[in-house]
Amino acid sequence: MPDEKLSTIILCGGLSTRMHGETATKKEMFVIDQRPVLWHVMKIYAAQGFAEFILAMGHHADEIKRYFLEYGQLSRDLTITLGTPPAIEYHESHPDQGWRITFADTGLDVMTGARIRKAARYVSGGTFFVTYGDGVADIDLKKLLAFHRQMGRLATVTGVHAQLRFGVLGTDQKGLATSFDEKPVVDGLINGGFFVFERGALEYLDGGDDVVLEREPLQRLAADGQLAVYEHTGFWRAMDTFKDAQQMSALWKEEEPWKVW
Repeated sequence: MPDEKLSTIILCGGLSTRMHGETATKKEMFVIDQRPVLWHVMKIYAAQGFAEFILAMGHHADEIKRYFLEYGQLSRDLTITLGTPPAIEYHESHPDQGWRITFADTGLDVMTGARIRKAARYVSGGTFFVTYGDGVADIDLKKLLAFHRQMGRLATVTGVHAQLRFGVLGTDQKGLATSFDEKPVVDGLINGGFFVFERGALEYLDGGDDVVLEREPLQRLAADGQLAVYEHTGFWRAMDTFKDAQQMSALWKEEEPWKVW
């Protein structure tokens, strides 16, 4: 499947409420190493041959559009000859040549399932990726896609092992600590994003703007035996709070753990 072209819907329309008070920047646009985390998510896909994106936007859609409209000009050396109109000469190729980005305004107070349903009108083909605009991983997307095809279900979700935010205490009946595990890894799998959908999965997203992907749609898909789980054991992080953003930025400076390019 090296030359297969699949669209990727990226959910980036939320209000980023848990980031409020710490930064005015929408969380998907929080900068890590001179690029917003949304760019990092897209780079994970593009580096593996999947460079057709549909951004399911809502709040602060103008911030996202403006970044990519200006990206080519601000990231290259150029010469301007002033005039009417000015002549612009670029001295380097575009840093991310070939990315095709569709900006889909899916509304403000719209939940994740409804955003996917609305953005899906721009999907070409029967199979497509879906992910969040604030989660990164060193995931092998071609292995994920091959697993999805092997399972033959309408949807596949990537399951990851996450760390608890707090330490866990083991105690005995006398009230004494028997162990202390600082931020242990959860035994079970949690939703890590990085989905693969068939068009038939969209039927599970029917309804109004209040359809939440992570509730009834995924529950129904699971109950119907139509939700496969691809286990990713490598690096994974999601940005939910400003503290998460700071930690992800620090991790990148130390080791670039999700860099697959």
